[in-house]
Amino acid sequence: MGVPVESVESVEQLASVWRTMVLDRDPDADVRDLPGVAVRWVDCRFPFWNCVALTEVGVDAGVLARRLGEAAEVMRGKENPGFLWVFEDLLDEGARAGLTAAAGRAGLERAFPGTGMAVEPLRLAEPSHPDLRFTRVTTDALLTAYADINSRAYDLELADGRDGLGGSALWKSGVFAFLGFRGETPVTCAAAVEAEGRLFVLMVATLPEWERRGYGEAVTRRALYEGVRVTGLTRATLHATAAGAPVYPRIGFRPNSPISFFRWAG
Repeated sequence: MGVPVESVESVEQLASVWRTMVLDRDPDADVRDLPGVAVRWVDCRFPFWNCVALTEVGVDAGVLARRLGEAAEVMRGKENPGFLWVFEDLLDEGARAGLTAAAGRAGLERAFPGTGMAVEPLRLAEPSHPDLRFTRVTTDALLTAYADINSRAYDLELADGRDGLGGSALWKSGVFAFLGFRGETPVTCAAAVEAEGRLFVLMVATLPEWERRGYGEAVTRRALYEGVRVTGLTRATLHATAAGAPVYPRIGFRPNSPISFFRWAG
């Protein structure tokens, strides 16, 4: 059986979007496409902008071991932590079965799981939620609020998120980034950005004390709705954490490749 095209699309979307995000943060960032390995690494405090991904299709155990070693070598040489993304559908059966052990031999440890998802056609009514009002991120103050929600949701220092997003012109104009306010307090956020003829959803988060109220779904719908309205695109992709994965099928997303995230353990 061949590798599903949606799984190949998923890693290609990561490489495309993260190139844009990383170079926005630092034009001198480490952005390279090596054989089988994409490097998208700012080396800032925000770990999600420090990324290495395996990109080959049909990888066997021998090739996987080499690529994991090469990825680990990149990560070992950096000042700040980040993640290796492995899209499991790109591996053959033997490589997939031995992934965790092979990563351990390369000095990597599993961080958390994720899932690639896509939807087409994307059909959305104008979103609303009885608790929320939505505001697009257009100022530094709103962008700081967006960064802080992500930091708190992912158990990071506030300075980490601000180091990743603070001062970005792209996030205030080229990204459809929205906050959901409960009263005067921003409690949830989501963004969509155009990438290779698709809308890509990223950095969705809700403050821990306001989870399980449908806020993440509502603000994601708002970001996508605006993206569709402006671009006319009807296909969207994303990478979901385990916590977020149950939300997106309600918008129409279907899962494709499981993703394993690894960190340097040395």
